[in-house]
Amino acid sequence: MKALLAMPSELPGRMFDAAQLGRLGELAEIDTLRTVTDFSAAPGEVLAEVEVLLTGWGSPRVDAVALARMPRLRAIVHTAGTVRFVVSDAVWERGDIVVTSATEANAVPVAEFTLAHVLLAGKRSLAQESAHRRERGTGSRLGADPALGNCGSVVGLIGASRIGSLVAEHLRRFDVEVLITDPYASAEEITALGATKVEPEELYSRSDVVSLHAPDVPSTQGMVSRELLALMRDGTTFVNTARPALVDVDALREELVSGRLSAVLDVHDDLSADDPLWDVPTVSITPHIAGSQGNELHRMGAAALEEVRRLAAGETPRFPVDGSVRDVSA
Repeated sequence: MKALLAMPSELPGRMFDAAQLGRLGELAEIDTLRTVTDFSAAPGEVLAEVEVLLTGWGSPRVDAVALARMPRLRAIVHTAGTVRFVVSDAVWERGDIVVTSATEANAVPVAEFTLAHVLLAGKRSLAQESAHRRERGTGSRLGADPALGNCGSVVGLIGASRIGSLVAEHLRRFDVEVLITDPYASAEEITALGATKVEPEELYSRSDVVSLHAPDVPSTQGMVSRELLALMRDGTTFVNTARPALVDVDALREELVSGRLSAVLDVHDDLSADDPLWDVPTVSITPHIAGSQGNELHRMGAAALEEVRRLAAGETPRFPVDGSVRDVSA
């Protein structure tokens, strides 16, 4: 089975450790030192023989022109999450190419990051730290607010996605009530996660923490609206580890600058250098670190290796991407 790394030259060394690269060489006929970043510039004899493409962040798009040069291609193994920037409609239309993704592996650190911030939000840590610094430790907040804490608090999850579902599973260990809103998940499916299915209005109005876990597709852009944010109670926290396009940024900015709400923003592509949010002490702004970083990339590499093993053995892939629902999923 001939395979090819179609990704930036530095990515294989980050995604796979030395042992994993060795294993890849055992599973497939592949030159692990060769990467392709432009299909139009790749040797025709190489593309004509390739059966499996391994792709990742920054990979060239597999469009109709590229496909025409790869008649034997039968699988695209994506080492990252969403495949939309790599896999074109032409791939789905051909109908005989299996596409897999490491989304499940990448969901693990995002869910861990979210869990940590949800629990910290229950303690109102951002507001309390800000006050503590401002008072230089001279004030006492012990037991001052009966709403503080995670015992009996309500956590609202927007989306029963892979990440949202994993967060819900993590929260089973804590004395919190979990609400989920998702038009594509049934009440039974959400109950199985230990949560309750509700409409968006109830989720925003009842939750102490609202965490966003929906995909960035046309139907979800701007879904966190001014009206819904206004339903959140004073002092509650909004967490975004999904995408900034899903949120009415102007409305959120107004709520946060006023001090009415707190937020954890791991995604914030639209923030300019002089955006006032940078100076709001009750807003945590991190540079998109919730997803896989450093050694966590090897988990996604391992997931890709398992897919290659299954393909080589004629087995069903573990995490195939369903092209028929690509318009409503990441």
